[in-house]
Amino acid sequence: MLDDLKVLELASVLAGPSVGQFFAELGAEVIKIENPKIGGDVTRLWKTPDEPTDDRSAYFCSCNWGKKSVALDLTNKKDLEIVKKLAAKSDIVIASYKPGDAEKLGVSYQQLKANNEQLIYGQITGYGSDDERVGYDAVIQAEAGFMDLNGEKDGHATKMPVALIDVLAAHQLKEGLLLALLKRAKTNEGNFVEVSLVQTAVSSLANQATNWLVGKKLPHRQGSAHPNIAPYGDSFVTQDSKRILLAVGSDKQFAELIQILGIGHDVVGNEFAKNQQRVAHRRELNKLLTEKIMNIQSSVLIKQLRARKIPAGFIQNLKEVFELPQAVETLLNKGGMQGVRNYIGKNTEGWRDSGLLPPPHLGEHTEEVVREFDIQ
Repeated sequence: MLDDLKVLELASVLAGPSVGQFFAELGAEVIKIENPKIGGDVTRLWKTPDEPTDDRSAYFCSCNWGKKSVALDLTNKKDLEIVKKLAAKSDIVIASYKPGDAEKLGVSYQQLKANNEQLIYGQITGYGSDDERVGYDAVIQAEAGFMDLNGEKDGHATKMPVALIDVLAAHQLKEGLLLALLKRAKTNEGNFVEVSLVQTAVSSLANQATNWLVGKKLPHRQGSAHPNIAPYGDSFVTQDSKRILLAVGSDKQFAELIQILGIGHDVVGNEFAKNQQRVAHRRELNKLLTEKIMNIQSSVLIKQLRARKIPAGFIQNLKEVFELPQAVETLLNKGGMQGVRNYIGKNTEGWRDSGLLPPPHLGEHTEEVVREFDIQ
């Protein structure tokens, strides 16, 4: 789909590189600039204990498929000139510098578009262009309310186990860059697109935000339970010690659920008939459901739930996750490396799988790129 597109990645860690990989998967040529003086992208060193990898850690591989690595130090005048020449021949630049650093290095939007009026420049910051603080996902999760909402009722605030704000910011930047490409196709004009981690986080609070803005009631930690629906996000242990999660979103689904569990309407009564009542009496409801589900085999229960189209699923570890056929369809596997790609449907035209390069070694393509772009 985008095999004529050239993308220059001046970003590191997760958010910006995820955007670069997205364009690589759509066929674009993505050139990742890495500083050899500091060992390249810092995530090359983010390894778990005893991880059997080279300079391509598992973390680095999560968002760097399909790219060419070019080792250049932007504080070196000759290397900076090469980057500027690459930018002059690129369609998109992806950057993730602390505010002010891109200008100091000579690679800001204003500086690079001087030689490329049609350049689209995508920038990720922590707090916006006017705040010089560096953005770290864990800190943003704390400051934007996610940690206060996450965890058990009487437990500590908890960070999510993936850098979700980085992931969400990457998706927002993808959207902005795709719109900028659409605009350029109509007007031949470049554009500057900026996404900040903190604004991404706040806009992603969704119903939790409006629960406060509309109801003026501060949400509180309640494990995986949903503040507006019950039983939704609540999990229960079956007779064979499997933990199953329910996501009952309507009164009709709840009526079907109590039939499966053999709970009479006389037992449920008016106390649980409507969702708002179930939310108000969640503790009593969960006690009743726990007593019934603990006497049913998981295979029997899940079969009945699916037959009645009641949303439910087992809580699975990652080994079990990657045994799912849907998960297998997202896998990348080349050169002894495995990873997970962006996925927007197996029938999507223009998605590149077979020709996608594995995550690159540091500086693996420096000479090739300089020669290809005819840069002296």
